[in-house]
Amino acid sequence: MEDDKDIVVLYDEEDNECRFEVLAVLDVDDGRYAILMPENEDEEEEEAYVLRIEQDENGEDILVGIDDDEELDTVVEAYEELARQQDN
Repeated sequence: MEDDKDIVVLYDEEDNECRFEVLAVLDVDDGRYAILMPENEDEEEEEAYVLRIEQDENGEDILVGIDDDEELDTVVEAYEELARQQDN
């Protein structure tokens, strides 16, 4: 396993620790977004999570789920384009 991965720790509804690798941070339109992959996800079943990066009242970055399908689609398209560029 690579040691230079960026890891984020989040907690589920039952306060269980969930570790994610940060695949990318993207600026799309007026927002910033994080693409996260569960740290021990089987590569054959890749399921990335897309979260919006916002700031709380203290100016700290927080991750927020995206409810708007159009916003989500726009970010996914931007990430896929970035991945294609990196493959070339």
